[in-house]
Amino acid sequence: MLAETIFSAVSAAGLGIAAISAYRKKFLSAARIAAYALVPLGLVMTGAVEWVADTAFSPVAWAGFGVLGVAWLLFLSTRAVERRRAGREVTAGGAEQRAMAPAASAPSRAVTAKPKAGQSAGEDFSDIEAILKKHGI
Repeated sequence: MLAETIFSAVSAAGLGIAAISAYRKKFLSAARIAAYALVPLGLVMTGAVEWVADTAFSPVAWAGFGVLGVAWLLFLSTRAVERRRAGREVTAGGAEQRAMAPAASAPSRAVTAKPKAGQSAGEDFSDIEAILKKHGI
C-alpha cells in the first residue's frame, strides 16, 4: 500500500513539472516529462507494483527463481557438451586431412624448384598439373 502511494505521488509531481514546462512553451519536453510521469501511475493501476512487492518478500517466489536458474544452467551445460562433442568430430576428420596435405604438396614444391631448361620460371605449369592430377582431373 505504501508503494502505491509513493508511485502515485511521483506521478502527480511529474505531471506538475510537465505543466510548468508547458506553461514555459516547452511543449516537447512537457510531453516527454508527462509520459515519464504516467509510467508509475500505470504500473500502480495494473497491479505490477503489488506483484513485485509480493514477489520480493516471498520465499516461494525466490525458490522459483532458483529453480529457473538451475534449469538455465542445465540448458547451458548440455549445449556446451554438444559443442565439445561436435568439435571432437570435426577435429578427428581434420586430422586425417592435415596428415595428407603435406605429402600431397611435396611433389609440387620439388617440381617448381627446378624449371626445365627450355622454360622460364613463369611458364612452369608442372605444379598446376600436379594439383590437377592429385584431384583426378
